[in-house]
Amino acid sequence: MYTYILKRILLFVPTIIIVSIIVFLIMRLIPGDPAIQILSGDLGDASYTEEDLAILRAKLGTDKPIFEQYYTWSWNMLQLDFGKSFQRSTQISDDLKKKFPITMELTILAMIMAIIIAVPMGVISAVNQDKPIDYVARIIANAGVAFPTFWTGIILITLLVLWFDYLPPLGYADLWEDPQKNLQQLIFPAVALGFFNMAFIARVTRSAMLEVIREDYVRTARAKGLAERWVVLRHCLKNSLLPVVTVSGWQFGLLLSGTVIIETIFVIPGVGRYLLDSIFQRDYAVTQAAVMVITFLVVALNLLTDLLYGWLDPRIRYQ
Repeated sequence: MYTYILKRILLFVPTIIIVSIIVFLIMRLIPGDPAIQILSGDLGDASYTEEDLAILRAKLGTDKPIFEQYYTWSWNMLQLDFGKSFQRSTQISDDLKKKFPITMELTILAMIMAIIIAVPMGVISAVNQDKPIDYVARIIANAGVAFPTFWTGIILITLLVLWFDYLPPLGYADLWEDPQKNLQQLIFPAVALGFFNMAFIARVTRSAMLEVIREDYVRTARAKGLAERWVVLRHCLKNSLLPVVTVSGWQFGLLLSGTVIIETIFVIPGVGRYLLDSIFQRDYAVTQAAVMVITFLVVALNLLTDLLYGWLDPRIRYQ
């Protein structure tokens, strides 16, 4: 088991390094100079001199060789110093502390809703294979996989406004200050965000259940006279959870990345919207910091999933 854990941890470090290099280089390859954008103003018509441009580039550190910029940035990042935003001149770490809990709340809510709906739907679909309820569940699952997250969010807003004449409260209410308003604001974004994941997990659950149902020990349990619900819950579902756990860990990472679009559509002030705004504003520091935080969480979740998988299945840990 210790060898298995060590192998997974050793894969963690190079993944973070490679992602940091890719993110850093991509931001430098994208057309646009943050210094020029800042000096040009919001409308892009402000005047400035070459001297002003050189001074601002030196202040931002974008005038240095790219290798020196990467070394300085990565070293500061290891010390959890993400620097200041080019556009807002605020500490990025302070902004992330305010926005990250919002994104995590949205992601966790979407994941909980997806699992609560997906696992029972997959079980019911497998137990009633080729029956009407199975076809309905499969249609819902296929639709969820086919619909992009942004499309689901737009359609959901349209239906709420046109059919139910309802629009979630504007602004953001903190969970601990106003839980009811907070839930009203995040419940529908969570539904839009988790719909794809719900469908995918339901399909995986159904496939795993169908495979386990045909095993000899399940037939033996039925032959011994156990009630069908105990056969399904204790024997089938329990032994079908390994692929579900694996997929759920991977899907949580997708949910984190999916918040970029959903937070923009539903005007939620989380890390996703913060990241998208920084990309449009050529705010290198914010973009790099936000991407690295999300990447670290996704890779850490995958590592945790691998370790959990090895704990659940002893055969895996010896590979």
